[in-house]
Amino acid sequence: MSESPATAVLGGGCFWCLDAVFRELEGVVDVESGYAGGTAARPTYEAVCGGRTGHAEVVRVTFDPAKISYGDLLGVFFAIHDPTTRNRQGHDIGTQYRSVVFAQDETQRQTAEALVRRLDAERIFPAPIVTEITGTATFWPAEAYHQDYFSTNAGQPYCQGVVAPKIAKFRRQFVERLKKRPATA
Repeated sequence: MSESPATAVLGGGCFWCLDAVFRELEGVVDVESGYAGGTAARPTYEAVCGGRTGHAEVVRVTFDPAKISYGDLLGVFFAIHDPTTRNRQGHDIGTQYRSVVFAQDETQRQTAEALVRRLDAERIFPAPIVTEITGTATFWPAEAYHQDYFSTNAGQPYCQGVVAPKIAKFRRQFVERLKKRPATA
């Protein structure tokens, strides 16, 4: 990497979906599933899913700004989830599934706000974007079994019915942004 890596913290429904997509995006160095934006210290999946902590399921994406800009990263984020539904993504309902951008600095906040204004002005979505754009929040890593969940649980019904279609949509829409895979012999 020619520049120092940067970090984005994003919530757009179940973190398994976001994790799987961002792992395939060129310029992304690391993805970690976790929780942010709540009140409890060291939240657990059970407590977050029970709606008792106020946390959102999020991913912390470490990326190389020389290969992908924060704005382009957000472009993928908005394309792979529904930013027009409050506290919901498909059948996943609750504040833990809210659409949220935890801006790591003022530049990220301004970039996110400008993109939302542009997407709304262009009427990209059938309803106004309700994505919360807020400042930094403590990131709590999710339990180990949630990390890179799709690659080890692709046969699980939720992964087949929800995660796999999001990945397929991402691959079709952003084919030029996929990480290059080494050729096999």
